[in-house]
Amino acid sequence: MSSVTNRILGWHDLFVRIVSSLQSAFLLVIRVYWGWQFAQTGWGKLHNIPHVIEFFTSLGLPAPGPTAVFVSVFELVGGILLALGLFSRITAMGIVIDMTMAYITADREALATLLSADPSKFVAADPFIFLAVGLVVLIFGPGKYALDTLLAKKFRKAGS
Repeated sequence: MSSVTNRILGWHDLFVRIVSSLQSAFLLVIRVYWGWQFAQTGWGKLHNIPHVIEFFTSLGLPAPGPTAVFVSVFELVGGILLALGLFSRITAMGIVIDMTMAYITADREALATLLSADPSKFVAADPFIFLAVGLVVLIFGPGKYALDTLLAKKFRKAGS
């Protein structure tokens, strides 16, 4: 290979190393910010549970009272766990399920635009960002700045 090709490959390798080194910091920021937002959403629902029950009743959900309490508590606790990076992938799976159900039950019109030529309603719907964050953490994990990672290291050392 020519020296120009080697130089370009070297620059590319450097670029990839730099960008890859930002992955855990990026995941930390995503987890902490959106975990906090998710926890606040749950907290708000818990403090206005009659309104949430009324809304779930209007959607025709079965057992709207227990469902409202479950969803509210999950969002509060799940948001805290996500921010801490504890049980991250399990929590992320719960968030993905929660937000998918939100689309199915409360934002059907937005969900219908997902595969259309103009998915702007899908992206603008309230569940979108939490669904996206849930998918990112589910697929990529919490990163190295998470309690999951710290505990995994501790248990690996203890098992050695």
